[in-house]
Amino acid sequence: MKKILAICVLAFVIASCGSKNDKEKTETNAPDTTTTATTETTETGNPSYDPKRGEGKFTNVELSQKLDAAKAEAGDKVYSVKCSSCHKLTDEKLVGPGWKDVTKRHSPEWIMNFVTNPDEMLDKDPKAQAMLEICLVRMPNQNLTDDDARNVYEFMRKNDGVK
Repeated sequence: MKKILAICVLAFVIASCGSKNDKEKTETNAPDTTTTATTETTETGNPSYDPKRGEGKFTNVELSQKLDAAKAEAGDKVYSVKCSSCHKLTDEKLVGPGWKDVTKRHSPEWIMNFVTNPDEMLDKDPKAQAMLEICLVRMPNQNLTDDDARNVYEFMRKNDGVK
């Protein structure tokens, strides 16, 4: 019985290894979706570095000096449902970084682009990639609407002491 089990395990291991050439053929025939035609390059042909190269549609978020209490309240509800399991309102890291002073560390545009489009930001934005190295867990896309993102940002401002 032990011999049969050993033979089955060995056969499984050999079958699962496969040929490296088959894998290379599959990978080389796959379409390249990581580059875009609009990427600028340097003289060496490498992509140029742009510290603001994160992906997103928010380019100018207008803020008033005074907190919008209604948006902050709506943002608190979104936080409770979609964010609180990974983020604390202090500077303590849970799964993701704490939110204390987050609006002082990042621009409103960056935050709103990140919360609405985390996959692209984590793939392309240096700040997001640096946070990923610390947290070790990719933020899942919570499918926030633009209004949800704005409300969450206003809640972050409230958490940071804006009145």
